[in-house]
Amino acid sequence: MYIILAGVISLIVTLIAGKLLIPALVKLKAGQSIKEIGPTWHMNKQGTPTMGGLMFIIGIGVAILAAGWPEMLEGRFTHLYVYAFALVFGVIGYIDDYQKVKHHQNTGLTAPQKFILQLAAAVAFLCLMRYEGMLSPNLYIPFFNTHIVMNWVVYMIFAAFVIVGTVNAVNITDGLDGLSSSVTLPVALFFAVMGAVWGGFTQLGVFAGAMFGGLLGFLYYNHYPAKVFMGDTGSLFLGGAVAALAFAYDMPLILLLVGFVYLCETLSDIIQVAYFKATHGKRIFKMAPLHHHFEMCGWNEKKIVAVFTAVSALMCLLAYWGVADRFSL
Repeated sequence: MYIILAGVISLIVTLIAGKLLIPALVKLKAGQSIKEIGPTWHMNKQGTPTMGGLMFIIGIGVAILAAGWPEMLEGRFTHLYVYAFALVFGVIGYIDDYQKVKHHQNTGLTAPQKFILQLAAAVAFLCLMRYEGMLSPNLYIPFFNTHIVMNWVVYMIFAAFVIVGTVNAVNITDGLDGLSSSVTLPVALFFAVMGAVWGGFTQLGVFAGAMFGGLLGFLYYNHYPAKVFMGDTGSLFLGGAVAALAFAYDMPLILLLVGFVYLCETLSDIIQVAYFKATHGKRIFKMAPLHHHFEMCGWNEKKIVAVFTAVSALMCLLAYWGVADRFSL
């Protein structure tokens, strides 16, 4: 019930926040600058308010405090740790968005600046999780219901780069109206169900439920044609939340399944750049990342979002099957 309550509260607060935030962003002229190297038809989105991720960040925060209060009274704060971690990434994204809006261009923080800030946040979170006894170097293997015991140092390095990679993969996926938020809905639902069926993970379920409700509320404003974009503020927050949940549940490899769409989007970018450099100008995809390739193939935004979300949902169902045996551990 607390997980459902968190979702409902987050949905309502996000919808209300949107009504107040979007006019404020318009008044502040916080419009998105569109990259000239992107699809030409995206230029009509120029000036759409960005930093809309603030609305679901607020919604999730209010929801986990309200629905998670009984757990907090008993001294359990895991959902707050996950939220704080995601919030740090949201702040990094906000700084990036602010720089873009201030200078009216599509470049904010440099890539090295983002990487250093994100890596520092990841290491701090992992150290906190280890200190609180919520992290182990036993790498759970889905479908095989077993673990690989790793050296702590190796595991921490692995974990830090998985987190940074996940955060940036979600950020890359945020390229069409409603895409990143829609694709992340099944992921949030997966983690919410895990919190409901696994004993001792109610707090994480509350956070995931709040994330699901917040994204639903945000989609009311972000579906095609979008009235607002989440910006790096929202996409980096979501990436941090997804990564943090995977590690808080102590099953980071599940990101290969629930984050399948993020992975494909990122790999398409990497492959495109590598092939372009190796062949001195040739391309595998018509445009990267993957969602732009399908746009160039004639798919409209609604179709791409629907197909990518369906794929994400199917992979989350597969992930549930892959960890079902863990219930008995």
